[in-house]
Amino acid sequence: MRIGVWGTGGMADALAGHWVRAGHEVTVGGRDARKAERLAARIGGGARPAGLRAAAEAGQDVVLVALPFGAGADVARELGPALDGRVLLDCSNPVGPGFRLLTGEGPSAARRLAEAAPGAQVVKAFNLCHEDVWRMRPPVFDGRPLAVPVCGDDETALARVRALVRDTGCEPVSGGGLERAGLLEATAALFISLWVSEGADAQAIAPPLSHASGPPRREP
Repeated sequence: MRIGVWGTGGMADALAGHWVRAGHEVTVGGRDARKAERLAARIGGGARPAGLRAAAEAGQDVVLVALPFGAGADVARELGPALDGRVLLDCSNPVGPGFRLLTGEGPSAARRLAEAAPGAQVVKAFNLCHEDVWRMRPPVFDGRPLAVPVCGDDETALARVRALVRDTGCEPVSGGGLERAGLLEATAALFISLWVSEGADAQAIAPPLSHASGPPRREP
């Protein structure tokens, strides 16, 4: 695939690294040309540095939006029709002080990105883990690949993102339409709070699938 990346931080580095190793063409875009050049050189594999517009143009299959909450929507409004037909992969988390959702009662970060780029298809994924988890090759725990919930409305866009999830060594899980992206963002806020402020194992709050609807019943 031809992948554009908005952002030069840890998430851009971790995810784009997997995709370059999988053989995809990656263009790293940032407002700071030096940072884009450094990240492209670190990723290697033919990754190219560019500005944000050029990265969007190069990302004919997917554009990873690895920018802080709100910044992706700002860039999308700047580029306007240039994003028509693009798949925007949003991995942002609108989490502020006290682990509260910065979106409040309003639309999710993913929905705001979609509103800023009405001609694009937005997919939410990769927002539940720290960047260092995505650096793992692959993210496997207790012999089980990490599952990645994916939310979106367009099947072609979802298929591309599911393929990119598999390229990181993870397993995609359907999270429903984009209207459910806010649930993923709220889950991230809860998990980060449990991990950071409570030192709790967030995995421990859910029973295994076999007990999700109660203990298995024994036949009389």
